[in-house]
Amino acid sequence: MLTFRRTLLAAAALTPGLGLSRPAWAEDPKPADPPKPEMAPADPPKSEMTPADPPKPEMTPADPPKPEMTPADLARAERFFGKADAKTTVIEFFSLTCSHCAAFAATAMPKIKSELVETGKVRWVFHDYPLDQVALLAAAVARYLPVNRYEPFIDALLSTQDRWAFARGVNSAEEIWKTAALAGMSRPTFDKAVADTALKEWIVKQQQADTEKWQVNATPSFLVNGAKYTGDMNFEALRKLIPDA
Repeated sequence: MLTFRRTLLAAAALTPGLGLSRPAWAEDPKPADPPKPEMAPADPPKSEMTPADPPKPEMTPADPPKPEMTPADLARAERFFGKADAKTTVIEFFSLTCSHCAAFAATAMPKIKSELVETGKVRWVFHDYPLDQVALLAAAVARYLPVNRYEPFIDALLSTQDRWAFARGVNSAEEIWKTAALAGMSRPTFDKAVADTALKEWIVKQQQADTEKWQVNATPSFLVNGAKYTGDMNFEALRKLIPDA
């Protein structure tokens, strides 16, 4: 009887549709899910960084170009020789028909140039102080020459006063022209200088201003760092007026 029961149970277990369920232990195990690979944390998105441009320097507006000097400006420009930064400035008030000015130029000026001007101690400035119309004409012609020819020209006129300033019956303008031609001036330029009334008036106004400001009343006169000296001057006397000379 026992054997029959076991056989029946076994058959029921093997025969579908008999309503007998399989025990839990008899169910096929489900395969385990395969392990998921560990995910590395995503890198945060990188923003595309471009190196900052260096700050641009502020641009300052360029200085406007200086206007070129006109011939009239050049004729009125200061006439001097020596270094602009010399400690001592000497202004000479002179007339091209002054014999004392000629003597000073011949005897004192060579040493003044070599020992005081060329060594950088003195800056020498010329102020026209014409004593007559012939001197005024010569001063105007001198200012029509380039600046670098001015001093050699007036030196030549001072050393030849007897030919163009004091000789009897001489045509002073024509004698001045001979010296101007040697300095490289053309005849049309010379004639223009002779006819330049405005320049002559300017020279006279500058002369009047020097008279009022510095009480100049004779030639040669000298202004040394603001102090005036009048009359004959030699090199040794002038040197004593120059600091550190």
